[in-house]
Parts: sequence; C-alpha cells; structure tokens
Amino acid sequence: MNVFVNLEHVIHVPWVVISASFAAILILFAGMRVRSAIADGGGVLPDEGFTLRNALEVVVEQLSDLAEMTIGDEYRRYFPIVGTIFLFVLISNVMSLFPGLLGSTSDVNTTTAWAIISFVVYNYVGITTHGWKYIYQFMGPSIINLKVGDGHWHIRLLAPLFLPLELVLHLARIITLSVRLLANMFADHLVVVTWLGLVPAVVPAIFLGLGLLVSFLQAAVFALLTMIYIGQALEEAH
Repeated sequence: MNVFVNLEHVIHVPWVVISASFAAILILFAGMRVRSAIADGGGVLPDEGFTLRNALEVVVEQLSDLAEMTIGDEYRRYFPIVGTIFLFVLISNVMSLFPGLLGSTSDVNTTTAWAIISFVVYNYVGITTHGWKYIYQFMGPSIINLKVGDGHWHIRLLAPLFLPLELVLHLARIITLSVRLLANMFADHLVVVTWLGLVPAVVPAIFLGLGLLVSFLQAAVFALLTMIYIGQALEEAH
C-alpha cells in the first residue's frame, strides 16, 4: 500500500508530485527547526546530545568539505544547489524504507528531473564563467599554440572529432545520473520488501540498515557527481 497512490485517487494529483512535495516540506521543516534552534541558542554553540540540528550540521559540514575539495575556492557559491539536491534525494530515498510510503526517487520522472537540473546548472556555471570560450572544453586539446601580437591562438585540429563526441557524452550524463539513482534505489527497495514478506522479523532489520546506507550513498554520489561537473565547468580548457 502506498499512501501517496491513495491520495492520487482522491485529489487527482500524480503520486510522485505528492511524494516530492512531502519531501520538500520535510526539508523546509528541518531548515526552520535548525534556524529556530540557532536563534534560541543565542549563537552557534551546538545542542547537547543528539538533535536534528546537530545531525544536519554534521552532514552539511562533511558535504561542505567535499564541495571545497571538488569545486574549489568558489564552492560556497554553488553549495546551496548541491546541498538541496543531496537532501531531497536522501529524504526521498529514506521515505521508501517506511511501510506505506514511497519516495519520488522511485519514479523515473523525478530522477530525470534532478539529472536535468544538474546538467543545466553545471553548463550555466561554465557559460557564465568562460563565456563563449566554454565551447573549448568540448573541442579537444590545443595542439598548436600561436602568439599573434598580444594575443594567443589555440588551434584545436581534432575539434571536428571531439565536438560531436563530447556533446553526446555530456547529454548522456542526464541518462546516467537518472538511471544510476533509479536502478539502485529500485533494487534496494525490492530487496527490503522481499525480505519483509519472507521473514517478518530480525533479517529485514539488517536489510533496512543496509537500505539506509544505500540511500545515503546514492544521495552522496548524485551530489558528488554534480560537484565534479561544476568543478570541471569552472576549469579553463587546455
């Protein structure tokens, strides 16, 4: 039974939209709770014990460090979109581990939508950073370098070969990002549901733990690949 599918029949809104909206609401709620906790605490001192704020701060700090290593000095500028992708994918993945719920990342429309967002973001970064010279990243290495007056001209003789190939490979990133997330989460949830049906206790708990780990790793991988693509877009073509 899927609660969101039942709601779909009642309000005539696709279940994946309802599920995605629910995940977004959870993210907003968590953000407001953390903001409120910081305001009530009177500063940046962590809460005592294990709290939602402390858990989110640890995750954000680790993801921030990874973004700095992957993107570089400008990571703070692009970290909000990377963090949003990570949290949404993570929450949607974990939702599917709860009986009666199904995360929107179990639907190809959601995974493809986030893949397209990632694709648009890193190409936007490349275009805004390098302007029309961003196309050089798709034209292969500079084989001949000429200096004419104060200018330098990079001759890319292999551009006719590299350009169509690179464009196809970059477009394929949408498919690989989408299918990787969808396939891994489908397989993980299928295993968990199967064991819940065969052995109601003990063994399913192990697979639920593994499912939680897989959910976290897949969210991290999606965010990491987005950071890698942004980092590559920021680099100068050689």
